[in-house]
Amino acid sequence: MKKLTKSNDRIIAGVCGGIAKYFGFDSTIVRLVTAALALFTAIVPSVILYLIAAMIIPDASPKKPEDDGPVFYESDQK
Repeated sequence: MKKLTKSNDRIIAGVCGGIAKYFGFDSTIVRLVTAALALFTAIVPSVILYLIAAMIIPDASPKKPEDDGPVFYESDQK
């Protein structure tokens, strides 16, 4: 089951990126649609909805370093 979370690919709070990932759209398209809606609705309602979404939508789980494979440090190499 898919879960709506904020994106780590974020510009402000990750809301548009998270919505884009959830619905399978490009995040740039979602950001442009959000900006257009903000302009056509006198900005205030869109900003309020965005702030509410930023507070309600949970953060994506942070990427763990071990997901990238082994990490080698200079002190490990002899």
